Amino acid sequence: MPANPRFDASPLPVVVHIVSAIVFALVGAFQFSARLRRRRRGWHRGAGRIVVVAGLGVALSALWLNQFFPRAHATRDIVYPLRVMFGVALVVTLVLGFRAARRRNFPRHRVWMIRSFAIALVAGTQVFTLGFGGAIFGTGDLAQALMLVAAWGINLAVAEWVIRRPPRRRAARRRPAVGTDRQRAGALS
Repeated sequence: MPANPRFDASPLPVVVHIVSAIVFALVGAFQFSARLRRRRRGWHRGAGRIVVVAGLGVALSALWLNQFFPRAHATRDIVYPLRVMFGVALVVTLVLGFRAARRRNFPRHRVWMIRSFAIALVAGTQVFTLGFGGAIFGTGDLAQALMLVAAWGINLAVAEWVIRRPPRRRAARRRPAVGTDRQRAGALS
C-alpha cells in the first residue's frame, strides 16, 4: 500500500481493526447458520466467544482511531459523533448478546448479535453508499458524510426487519404411508 500519514501515525490500531474485522465477518457469518448451530453447539459456543472478542477489537480500535487519527476533512465534524455513538453501541450490543447467551436467553441473544453484526459490517455497506451516492449526489464533504451515515441506517433497518419478520415455518415432512392402498382404503371405511 502507498504510504498514508494517517495510518503511519498509529499502525497498531489499524492492524487490530483490520484483523478483528476480518475474523468478526468471517467467523460471525457462520454463526447465523441454523444447521451449524443445531449440529455443532460446541463449535457455535466457541466460535461465538471468538466473534465477541473480535467484535470488541473492532469497536475499541475504531473508537481509538476515531479519537486519535488526524483530521482528514470536513466529514470528520459530521461523522465523528456518530462513530463514537456506533462504536459504543457495538460494545453494548456485544456485551448484551453475550450476557443473554450466558443466561440461556437465546431469543434475546439472537436480537443483540444481529444488531452488532449490522453495526460492525457498516464498512461494506459504505462502499455502496459512497459509490452510488457519489454518482448521484457528488463527492463533496457533506454528501460523503451523509452517505457514510446512510450506511448505518441501511444496515440497522435491515437488521430490525430481520428481527421483526415473522418466522418462516418449515414445510411439514410427509411421512410415508404404511401398508398398501387396499389396507388404507379399508381402514377409512
